[in-house]
Amino acid sequence: MALTESYRKNSLIPSYLYSSQTSFPSTAAFNGAAAAATSPATPSTARRNFVVAAPSEPGKIEMYSPAFYAACTVGGILSCGLTHTAVTPLDLVKCNMQIDPVKYKSISSGFGVLLKEQGIRGFFRGWVPTLLGYSAQGACKFGFYEFFKKYYSDIAGPEYAAKYKTLIYLAGSASAEFIADVALCPFEAVKVRVQTQPGFARGLGDGLPKFVKSEGALGLYKGIVPLWGRQIPYTMMKFASFETIVEMIYKHAVPTPKDQCSKPLQLGISFAGGYVAGVFCAIVSHPADNLVSFLNNAKGATVGDAVKKLGLWGLFTRGLPLRIVMIGTLTGAQWGIYDAFKVFVGLPTTGGVAPAPAAAELAKV
Repeated sequence: MALTESYRKNSLIPSYLYSSQTSFPSTAAFNGAAAAATSPATPSTARRNFVVAAPSEPGKIEMYSPAFYAACTVGGILSCGLTHTAVTPLDLVKCNMQIDPVKYKSISSGFGVLLKEQGIRGFFRGWVPTLLGYSAQGACKFGFYEFFKKYYSDIAGPEYAAKYKTLIYLAGSASAEFIADVALCPFEAVKVRVQTQPGFARGLGDGLPKFVKSEGALGLYKGIVPLWGRQIPYTMMKFASFETIVEMIYKHAVPTPKDQCSKPLQLGISFAGGYVAGVFCAIVSHPADNLVSFLNNAKGATVGDAVKKLGLWGLFTRGLPLRIVMIGTLTGAQWGIYDAFKVFVGLPTTGGVAPAPAAAELAKV
């Protein structure tokens, strides 16, 4: 595949972090690069000649271009906005189990109580702030993750980017989620209040002004620290474990190289890797999730009040089984939708096999 000259000059990130291909420069290309390195060129020019750049196909989106990041942003909107809205009934029961475990004793009884008191329509109460909030969060989460992953890899350089790729996944996802939660927090505050206080409001349209009147504009960000505490570890686990799991699947469980696998198989692997990653995410972030629900439901409540009322055991376990099912399914579906959109616009799916030792040695030259 032909690479544009500008992309060859600017890309420092190892191709395996994004690319589905595992092929590397030919001997002739290596000899040409070595010859260029011995010529009277500047050190930066010589270094660029050894970079293994990711592919960019004619007629398709160029990797790391503005169009690439725009596509990742749209994919994030679709993956997070649609999936979180689809599981609104589960989220509704989970939030009420966290707030009032006496009334909502279990998953089945929780659905029964909601059906009896609010009817079928009650299962989707708060879907508008859910859709808008998690669409905004998904746009920032996936778009900035791709940006920070390349940015930190460029800073590290080819050798250290390959050696410490998991740290780059963790740093990139944490940076992206920090921004994404700023976009999500106001919608999350209104959503929880609408879902856990019947009669407070019908949805976002009347719930937002009522919330601001009651709590003030800054009240929309009352839960930002617990939200960071929930979402940043969740997202770090979500992206780093997904990338690692998918790499392991292609390396040990699939006999065919990734670039030779069919697109449906690649998307199936994305879903499976996402589901397993989602289980880990739910466990890591659950205590903070309980705090977010408690603080947004009770006016003037503090973290100390939440710990005192829920207890440490309740903080870690209340609503956890339901959240594991919900987040596992949610995360698997998100990665499936995100990678499906990337395939649709001509980009490779996320994750893959790390380069062969010979290629890693080439990056060190």
